[in-house]
Amino acid sequence: MTDKTRIAVIGLGSMGYGMAKCCLKAGLTTYGYDIMPAQMEKFQSEGGAVGALDDVASSLDCAMIVVLNAPQTEAVLFGDNGIVAKLSKGAVVVACATVPPAFARDMEARCAEHGILYLDAPISGGSLKAASGNLSVMASGTAAAFERARPTLEAISEQVFELGDTAGAGSAMKAVNQLLAGVNLATMTEALTFGMTQGVTPEKFFEVIPKCAGTSWMLENRTPHIVDGDYTPRSQIDIWPKDLGIVLDIAKSAKFSAPITATVMQQYLVASGMGYGAEDDAALAKVYARNVGLTLPGDE
Repeated sequence: MTDKTRIAVIGLGSMGYGMAKCCLKAGLTTYGYDIMPAQMEKFQSEGGAVGALDDVASSLDCAMIVVLNAPQTEAVLFGDNGIVAKLSKGAVVVACATVPPAFARDMEARCAEHGILYLDAPISGGSLKAASGNLSVMASGTAAAFERARPTLEAISEQVFELGDTAGAGSAMKAVNQLLAGVNLATMTEALTFGMTQGVTPEKFFEVIPKCAGTSWMLENRTPHIVDGDYTPRSQIDIWPKDLGIVLDIAKSAKFSAPITATVMQQYLVASGMGYGAEDDAALAKVYARNVGLTLPGDE
């Protein structure tokens, strides 16, 4: 990898910012764009390349799209000021949002009409792994798309799972992951607050359960947020109705019953309705706590 590789990271949120910094660290010429000018200015002050997207698009090897959902991805690619029409033929779009597999296949086909490669590349690992370049990438696309995206993928990831030669397979695997992650998180908050009704403090819960069979990555990653009473959003509550909605839509189309996912979805909707939607997703514990009159750390 050399600084001859030129990429743009579009979406400098909690994930995209760390990913952009990792690309810089890897020696890639990296532009960062966001709807928040302050994020762009901060990135440029830390070494990000300077230039308007319209001016540099034709020189890019890769455009990595790190936005929230399918509508935002489509708007970035094909909206009124969409980037696909401005890229040079042979450039690759690396799309990282959690989206339905059918949407990913459609984006791949539409990009191909412009001579643009498309990699369906949802990510997992959270903001800390994004900042350290240790994400897992569940990717699918043509061999040419993988090859063009390789410097970027190596900069941001600990492991790239190559799941197929067409878009859609990466997003399907991400849906499987999100089902598990969303359910695990909800179960953790239920278990933690259940423990509190029996005199088990969140601190003691976190001391014991990670050493036992009931642990999970989500438990070990999110429980400290509850123990610290810190709901600064690393991943928001409101992300889960979107992601689990994708899971349930896929399940419906496959005539597959997903009753546990459907039940968990309701808890996230309740949390959002209670005003916690913009908080860290560990705030799901507040739903259980309020229902039974518990006082969580930081709420004393």
